[in-house]
Amino acid sequence: MQELIEKALVGDKWSVGRLISVFEDRRPDAAGRRGSILHALSQHPDARRGRFIGLTGTPGAGKSTLMGEIANRLIRLPVQVDHADGRAHTIDAGSARVAVLAIDPSSDVSGGAILGDRTRVNFALDERRLFFRSQASDRELGGVSRSTFQVARLLYYLFDYVLIETVGIGQNEIEIQYLADRIYLVLQPLGGDGIQFMKAGIMEIPDVFVLNKADAQEAAKQSYFALKAALSFVRPGEEDQVEILLTSAHTGMGLDKLSQDIADSSASVTKRSMQAKEEYYIAKWVRDEYGRMGLRHLNQALGGARAFLASHNESYDAAQTDFLKTYESSAGGRARAAASTP
Repeated sequence: MQELIEKALVGDKWSVGRLISVFEDRRPDAAGRRGSILHALSQHPDARRGRFIGLTGTPGAGKSTLMGEIANRLIRLPVQVDHADGRAHTIDAGSARVAVLAIDPSSDVSGGAILGDRTRVNFALDERRLFFRSQASDRELGGVSRSTFQVARLLYYLFDYVLIETVGIGQNEIEIQYLADRIYLVLQPLGGDGIQFMKAGIMEIPDVFVLNKADAQEAAKQSYFALKAALSFVRPGEEDQVEILLTSAHTGMGLDKLSQDIADSSASVTKRSMQAKEEYYIAKWVRDEYGRMGLRHLNQALGGARAFLASHNESYDAAQTDFLKTYESSAGGRARAAASTP
């Protein structure tokens, strides 16, 4: 495992893929291996502290193609690197590393996924600064997979940017807000009128709106002004602060400006610390696995997600392993087991 870690830190894609497999493993005994890997990475002098960038939007808005173009530009820009001891410095252009985590929809019929985003992202095979990973949504609501956060925890130490492309979403899939440090909502011209833009949900969370396929200039102009007008209703007081970028992955229009916006934001204070993200996702994991009874046990018997993580020295994996043991032996666990007995 140490050899895999050393190779992953210098961009070996096979090693990164092998480590990701551990973080996608849902078997209970995988938590210990994940904890060991993250502990080794957190202490390693060459580990990075990446930023999570969320790209979300409707199907067909061009997120995948846009993501590939942005990644190829980000590796050519300077980047600030944060170290485990709190030091930070800017490294030269060309030294940044970018990972793309793309979520594709799973079939309700077969459970499988085409993973078609991969075909739209153009990375050179021998380019170690770029890494691409597809994930099936596993029919999970919210736009991301159940294992997206787990994999993001690993990529955090290996890359400077982790670009997370959600599955094509509707109006209320806003899970990305709990994971990403900066969120870009990708729209396409004539994707809706002013009323559509005023609807709550996904319109309330982006830091930047991206109107893609803007080479269709007349349609893009109409949508730009409709969106601009709608923002005064959806986010009053913010309409002049939230930027709307016009881009085209086909012509390259606006891509340098979008890439620079991502690079500039990498040095800013993140929306949520990793600790806050772990608090949210440990509670979500409990709810998904054990339902309302499990969540009640976490909040009432264990003091809530924050206290529970603190009691395990902020180790997400140790807390997860311990919850498996304590809940099954609790009254709620016994009741759950009795209810499932024929």
